[in-house]
Amino acid sequence: MTSASFHPATGPARRTVVAAASAAGLTAVLAACSGSDDDASSDTGAAPGSASRAAGGEGAGAALATTADIPEGGGKVFPDQKVVVTQPAAGEFKAFSATCTHQGCAVKSVSDGIINCPCHNSSFSITDGSVQGGPAPKPLPAVQITVSGDSIRLAG
Repeated sequence: MTSASFHPATGPARRTVVAAASAAGLTAVLAACSGSDDDASSDTGAAPGSASRAAGGEGAGAALATTADIPEGGGKVFPDQKVVVTQPAAGEFKAFSATCTHQGCAVKSVSDGIINCPCHNSSFSITDGSVQGGPAPKPLPAVQITVSGDSIRLAG
């Protein structure tokens, strides 16, 4: 019966794998926590939000579009940034999360004053993000933007 003898599995011991996974998880947590400490240590003493108000300032955030890109009475979805920018009235720009409050689908279009989610037909107002129809339980959360000249940027 020597051919049926027991041979332990090759490779790292279970204890080694568990320890390595724990160390990796701890490293990820510490890295995530250190990001907020770095932000706090780089505070220049400026008033909160002042960078987002600066015209084209370096802290103003990523440029999304020009004002000409957003139709009056409509809007445009920016899937990579997960934001939808609208222009309810001439020269008035609003931004909302592009994640539907029903089941987290991405809204896909803006037409006839409505932001549309294709998953379950929820719809939201371009003026305030309020629910206009469908199963969505809450309005789309507002997202802060800045408009400087003809540039629309994410605030912050």
